[in-house]
Amino acid sequence: MAEGKKVLMGMTTAELKEVAKSLGMPAFTGGQIAQWLYAKHVTSIDEMTNISQRNRALLSEHYEVGAMAPIDCQRSHDGTVKYLFPVRCSESCGTAATDGDGCRFVETVFIPEADRATLCVSCQVGCKMNCLFCQTGKQGFEGNLTAADILNQIYALPERDELTNIVFMGQGEPMDNLDAILRVTQILTSPDGYAWSPKRITVSSVGIRKKLKRFLDESQCHVAISMHSPLPEQRAQLMPAERAMSIVEVVSLLKQYDFTHQRRCSFEYICFGGLNDSLLHAREIIKLVEGLECRVNLIRFHPIPNVDLPAADEQRMEQMRDYLTRHGVFATIRASRGQDIFAACGLLSTAKKSVNDTTLNQNLK
Repeated sequence: MAEGKKVLMGMTTAELKEVAKSLGMPAFTGGQIAQWLYAKHVTSIDEMTNISQRNRALLSEHYEVGAMAPIDCQRSHDGTVKYLFPVRCSESCGTAATDGDGCRFVETVFIPEADRATLCVSCQVGCKMNCLFCQTGKQGFEGNLTAADILNQIYALPERDELTNIVFMGQGEPMDNLDAILRVTQILTSPDGYAWSPKRITVSSVGIRKKLKRFLDESQCHVAISMHSPLPEQRAQLMPAERAMSIVEVVSLLKQYDFTHQRRCSFEYICFGGLNDSLLHAREIIKLVEGLECRVNLIRFHPIPNVDLPAADEQRMEQMRDYLTRHGVFATIRASRGQDIFAACGLLSTAKKSVNDTTLNQNLK
């Protein structure tokens, strides 16, 4: 990245028009820039050939596209690919290790499946939520990603043209970086951006007071809530965020919105064998979501380093799914993908950080 230059990627068309006008160019040049960015995905300003050479040179003095290719990847036998992207943070990232060039890293997972190709996108370096089962939370919080950081995971993805769906379920809590999330989803759904339907985008959350409501009011994208237990005390043990906004409050808020048409509400539910997968839990889920059009996605927990929680029990998961479905709550068991690579959120970036920490310590000796 060129030092001192601003990044064009992540700007809306209105903002790009302001950039053009500030440099003495006609406003429509901003629309041309947006076309080159979001329809043609150029990697340099020189490629914007319907803008005069003089104006391209002027634009290049102050701005750059800002696309950054992934620096590492892990490929699974099932086709899943986990990429490691360099990022810039919009906040101070403290003393987190870097690669020597000031870069930090987040993971992005590409999941091809039959006629779908889903990308799981990250929004923060680390996370403040500190969920017991999540490797990312063990990193601590190191910074919010800029809109450019988030969008770059799509923009610079080698399989970009294959994508059918985006899920904001990677590293970080989307509602904790809501301004950037709303900006990116605006670009993805805008006619002069990617022109995607909001029904192709799902944004997850543990539930953050005020932020979740704002997202529901300002976006038409799908919402997925991390539940993991319908019992407040148990959920608080798994997810400290329960103490700030309980699952009861989250569901009460969701019931104020209409999910009976195309917009979808779902709950993510990681199953830990013998811990949160009983029929008691299923009955409590049914009581909790009564009257809310939703689905429950049951997810297998596979052990990760330094997390003392039991692996999923397949038979109990099937019993839970069938009980929920019989009692009017549509439930599925999500297929496990990428288990032969650094599959869980945070593992690949943690490995990269560990390498950098070792290198940094050696350099200091």
